[in-house]
Amino acid sequence: MPDIQQAKILIVATDGFEEKELTVPLRKLREQGATVHVAAPEKTRAPGSITAWDGMKQPEDWGETVPVDRAVKDARAADYDALVLPGGVLNPDHLRIDQTVLSLVRDFAAQGKVVAAICHAPWILVEAGLARGRRMTSFQSIKTDVANAGAEWLDQEVVTDQGIVTSRSPADLDAFVAKIVEEVREGGHGDRRAA
Repeated sequence: MPDIQQAKILIVATDGFEEKELTVPLRKLREQGATVHVAAPEKTRAPGSITAWDGMKQPEDWGETVPVDRAVKDARAADYDALVLPGGVLNPDHLRIDQTVLSLVRDFAAQGKVVAAICHAPWILVEAGLARGRRMTSFQSIKTDVANAGAEWLDQEVVTDQGIVTSRSPADLDAFVAKIVEEVREGGHGDRRAA
């Protein structure tokens, strides 16, 4: 597997992502030399971009806008070394019912690529069938969902199970990004789809 400076990483998100959970990995991974692309479903609030949800702003509540490099339907796991799934509530709730997104997540897992999900994004891993038999973490409010999907839920800032990286919240971003870099350097993890 490549050093992080030669790595290609895909971030998949849609409108309503937790701002820091996308922008911090995007910035930090690029600062370390990785090529990072953002992919989103074709239907978003503004063509060619996605917008964060920021419940602290009133009355609008929409946050920073991030440009999109490609549509999810045009992204291929074979072109990347890792997949990053930011959280928020709206973002993963929409993505976990998008069959194109779920197929892409499964392809990353089948090819032994790093799959990283933070906050509510483990919902996507649950829907993709990647939780059963794994050690995972998530935002506290979806702990039961993750456990009911067959994962062992741990209250830790970052949990890794054969290249599947999960973290709890924006407070864990430093550990989350560091673990993504470590896992990319480690290399392939084999087919991790559910049996």
